[in-house]
Amino acid sequence: MDGRFTEEQNMLRDSVQKLMAKHCAPDFMRKIDNEKSYPYDLYAAWAEAGLFAMPFAEAYGGLGGSTVDACIIAEEIGRVSADLSMMFGGSTFCGLNVQRKGSEEQKKYWLPKLISGEIKMSISISEPDAGSDVGAIRTTAVRDGDHYVLNGQKLWATGAGAKGNVINVYAKTDPKAHHRQSLSLFLVDNTTPGIELRKLDMLGRYCTGTYEVFFKDVRVPADRLIGGENKGWDCVLSGLQVERVIAAAADCGSALGCVEMALAYAKERKQFGKPIGTFQAIAHLLADMYTEVEAARALIYRCASLVDHGEDALRDITMAKLFASETYAKVANHGMQIFGGYGYNKEFDMQRHFRDARVATVAAGTSQMQRNLIANLLGLKAQ
Repeated sequence: MDGRFTEEQNMLRDSVQKLMAKHCAPDFMRKIDNEKSYPYDLYAAWAEAGLFAMPFAEAYGGLGGSTVDACIIAEEIGRVSADLSMMFGGSTFCGLNVQRKGSEEQKKYWLPKLISGEIKMSISISEPDAGSDVGAIRTTAVRDGDHYVLNGQKLWATGAGAKGNVINVYAKTDPKAHHRQSLSLFLVDNTTPGIELRKLDMLGRYCTGTYEVFFKDVRVPADRLIGGENKGWDCVLSGLQVERVIAAAADCGSALGCVEMALAYAKERKQFGKPIGTFQAIAHLLADMYTEVEAARALIYRCASLVDHGEDALRDITMAKLFASETYAKVANHGMQIFGGYGYNKEFDMQRHFRDARVATVAAGTSQMQRNLIANLLGLKAQ
């Protein structure tokens, strides 16, 4: 990509900005953050506007858009809130897995429902003893006639408790095999008997919600198995590049929103008779913040373009995810410093960015795991 967007992509960006301004103004965002409530009307507006349709094939009601298009949407939602970007990302990532690995019947059944907003989707991989170490998953699924019976516990399940949500659960179907040959992916309604959901009290990202999920003899029809038995690892890997670059775009958008907020404050806030942004200490800090965000954007859209051209961009995308998440955490911290005492006040939104940014370097693969992967792809075999 040469750094320029098409006219259609610029129109897409503009339409998402206008949609967010209409349905998620700052007062509304502050309200749902304080109430820790899920914005169902906003989610429905995304669906009505075709945002979920963008990355999916036209055969299933999608728009056949590119990875770059999906990144634009994620960036603009993230620009308002990193929390909200997880709502878009969760359903999109899970739906793309169904499109890649599901049977034709499963695609025709699930994808139109997802695209229309009738259902949502969330992913459940992590467990109390299985975070980066996927091989430590203990949740099991045992075949019983035309059903599977799930037992176990999942943790850090983002969005699992939303109304109409279908949890994408990874469970062991062959406890004796290596995790690459033992995991399977199941689609489980969050209202299925035997499921217990507990919303966790997190530091930030309140609206989407982070859950602990317990499965006790949960019966799941066999046609909810995606990709075949013991093929769950293939599902994990199949969308790694697309999903990681979209997640990076969301972090980049959040970082940009943070910088824009700090810049506006620095132009308005006066000390010693001058806007604080005219003092070199603040001006140079903002210049560095903006430069790093733009560097992240350039890396992200280059990666998205590589994916759209069918090229293997795992190393570049991993760097993009690492850099974007680290940049968001960094600029949010600097934003708090620029705001001073006001940043620590919940009447101002910088503290929300500060809270939401802290988990960016943990979610969707920690910065340490990203660095390990980059090093390994460089031939260093880091442990």
